[in-house]
Amino acid sequence: MNTVAGLGEFVARARDRGELVVQPRMGFADPERMREGLLATRDVDATTIGTITLDSYTRVGDLRAAEDALAAGEGLNGYPIVTHSPQTTDQLLSGLLSEDFPVQVRHGSARPLDIFAALARSRLTATEGGPVSYCLPYGRVPLRESVQNWSRSCELFARLGDLGLRPHLETFGGCMLGQLCPPGELVALSVLEALFFRAHGLRSISLSYAQQTHPGQDAEALEALRSLAGELLGPIDWHVVLYAYMGVFPLTESGAGALMDDAAALAVRTGTERLIVKTVVESLRIPTIAENVRSLRAAAVAARRTPRPIGARRPDPAPPSPQTEVYYEARAIVDAVLDLDEDPGNALLKAFDRGILDIPYCLHPDNRGRTSSYIDDSGRLRWAETGDLPVRPCAAGQKNKTVTSSEFQEALTYVSRKYDAQAYDTQCSAVCDTEQHPLPPPGRRTDPRGT
Repeated sequence: MNTVAGLGEFVARARDRGELVVQPRMGFADPERMREGLLATRDVDATTIGTITLDSYTRVGDLRAAEDALAAGEGLNGYPIVTHSPQTTDQLLSGLLSEDFPVQVRHGSARPLDIFAALARSRLTATEGGPVSYCLPYGRVPLRESVQNWSRSCELFARLGDLGLRPHLETFGGCMLGQLCPPGELVALSVLEALFFRAHGLRSISLSYAQQTHPGQDAEALEALRSLAGELLGPIDWHVVLYAYMGVFPLTESGAGALMDDAAALAVRTGTERLIVKTVVESLRIPTIAENVRSLRAAAVAARRTPRPIGARRPDPAPPSPQTEVYYEARAIVDAVLDLDEDPGNALLKAFDRGILDIPYCLHPDNRGRTSSYIDDSGRLRWAETGDLPVRPCAAGQKNKTVTSSEFQEALTYVSRKYDAQAYDTQCSAVCDTEQHPLPPPGRRTDPRGT
């Protein structure tokens, strides 16, 4: 049997050494290719965690379709861990999974019990998701059903502790829809899902946040997330994970590279322990193993050249509460939700039913859809309409703002246009310096893959 790594302990050791952990989003149906990807990730000159991303059929529970696709030799967009035999997965991980190289399984399922059972059979101790974050963005599974499914799954996963293992669960709550949800609610959702995990027996947890539109606001959000976790989670093992931008990605290679460099620098400056990277081809296609490796290396280089904050190696990962707008918004939402019920799952259901939680631009039937957001002149994400959220449209008490369809489209491409324009300016300056003709500006486009 493989030696099984504890992801939380691995990240804690890296934090003590002052190293940022970097991780790809990688998944292949073929076990040999999946193993090749894990080996390449392990061998990067960086502190890395491996990833096994599951296929879409497995995510929605259509196991017959996954089985038929494998039998027919059809391509899948991830590893079908439930359909592959436990022996196949054990061979995939043999000699690879260790205390120095944990592997996390990523999926996206509101019905994940079969997935968690497969993890338990293979003694895989790290995964991610959540009852809200893996329900509302991905389909029409009723939120109540997702909460029930995740309750059972967390309890099954927590029982790995009876075998002397240390299961680790990461909330995806700070990444809702990938973009255009103001940071206060992202932070609140991440904390609330972490409290849900703790209530169902997990004692090693990570809290997520997705890079948004303004680095200063993102830094406030990460500080608020760390503070609220320290205030509310109690004496358990936890850390913070940042996702490189999950919306429409820059089209230019240099623009994409600059965006990812900024994500790595943001992680280091805020004391964030782990970073989920993307690649320079995100706007074009699914990246190869080599392109994932290149991004891991680039992130590690960007992290090493960024000065670390004073106290980054402290044993206590939570600083004092920052007095920021993001913190107060997140705290108001968390407190309002927790006041609804002692059980975090019931509290989440009541909060969405009453509109105390309401995700902007989310079309799920259990989301009220009375909130909206916009990007202000400084690049910060702001509330346009807050519905029944326990927050106001902005700190200055601005009245509700109507967001037009053109403004919404502009917001969706704000980051990609910003970084592509910077890349164009840099290229133009370089060309003009050599007295050649300037390059044309990058064209407008919408990335159909979204995240």
